[in-house]
Amino acid sequence: MDAHCCPALLIAAPASGQGKTTVTAALARLHTRAGKRVRVFKCGPDFLDPMILARASGAPVYQLDLWMVGEDECRRLLWEAAGEADLILIEGVMGLFDGSPSAADLARCFQVPVLGVIDGSAMAQTFGALAYGLANFQHSLPFAGVLANRVGSARHGEILRDSLPPAIRWFGALPRSAEVELPSRHLGLVQADELADLDKRLDAAADALLATAGDSLPDPVSFAVPEPVPVEPLLAGVRVGVAYDTAFAFIYRANLDLLQRLGAQLEYFSPLGDSQLPEVDSLYLPGGYPELHLAQLQNNRRMAVAIAAHHAAGKPILAECGGMLYLLDRLTDKQGESGELLGLLPGCAQMQPRMAALGLQQVELPEGLLRGHTYHHSLLDCALEPLARGSSPNQRPAAEAVYRIGRLTASYIHFYLPSNPQAAARLLLP
Repeated sequence: MDAHCCPALLIAAPASGQGKTTVTAALARLHTRAGKRVRVFKCGPDFLDPMILARASGAPVYQLDLWMVGEDECRRLLWEAAGEADLILIEGVMGLFDGSPSAADLARCFQVPVLGVIDGSAMAQTFGALAYGLANFQHSLPFAGVLANRVGSARHGEILRDSLPPAIRWFGALPRSAEVELPSRHLGLVQADELADLDKRLDAAADALLATAGDSLPDPVSFAVPEPVPVEPLLAGVRVGVAYDTAFAFIYRANLDLLQRLGAQLEYFSPLGDSQLPEVDSLYLPGGYPELHLAQLQNNRRMAVAIAAHHAAGKPILAECGGMLYLLDRLTDKQGESGELLGLLPGCAQMQPRMAALGLQQVELPEGLLRGHTYHHSLLDCALEPLARGSSPNQRPAAEAVYRIGRLTASYIHFYLPSNPQAAARLLLP
């Protein structure tokens, strides 16, 4: 096997909220419309941004993270993408240098040039100083140039462009416009399937980039050959039911790929709309927004009975974050409205006005060590003694509990199953 070369950019910013997802999606749509094969990745743990990016590029979006995913697996994912794509885009996380590992660490590890996205809505020549700081704060960082977001007018864009030092390339601008911006709610962007006008927004953003910077590709990057990692078919013949609808959609694409590589047959179902389970051996209940669908979940008693019967039969259930909340006796939303849910995990949860926990997590289970992350706005009251607790590599206080009742395993942690394929298989093996 040989190294693969492909034009690539890592889209980063000085801080969260600058518009990285909008810009990454605009670039993906711009080049996809031009007939290019675009592969997009998201740096760090996130479920909502990849939904938007997958729509923009027409291809699945995977996570890259030097700790959660691991450098070797990141290398494999990038090498595979470079072998089939005309352009690789990686959306960064938080600010460019924030966290450990940071988006800058990822860019430096794989020598992917950084495109800095700066919200220029409230500045003029200071734009150039901020761009210079991003480019030169770490001298070993490959830096491609900058793009201005939320620009007020064509003249405003020219002022920002002209403020740049000669060594920093101008990648164009996006306007300050409701037609381009992506709406958000408490856990991040609104899900792609809930935005009826998403394609119109993506096309408008792509048009703006085309008008200000054209559609030329960045320089190619060489991605080294990864070490092969064989996966044994430990779940051969196992039918895994995966909850998937607008209430339960926070799931890593890499998790689904891994289960299939392990030999599992995936059967999707909707706790919101289906009245029975497919014929399955195990259940996977991912995170999502159950708090936005309390009445519908509470009223679907036939599904509740079916999942309870699955549990009573001693069949495996893996539930993460929103999937865990679905197992509780009761969940209360921010407005004080409550819903009676499955009652398989004793306790209740209350949505909070602010974020309750955020951070990478690893936890030692009887099945093995698994990595992942936590991000939620609810607080759980559960008297059950945890099977284990997670820990954070960044000294964050989050130490999420993992609960177990029979073959049911539940936690706020969103597990990245490829971090330990053998442990993942053991959790779902009948």
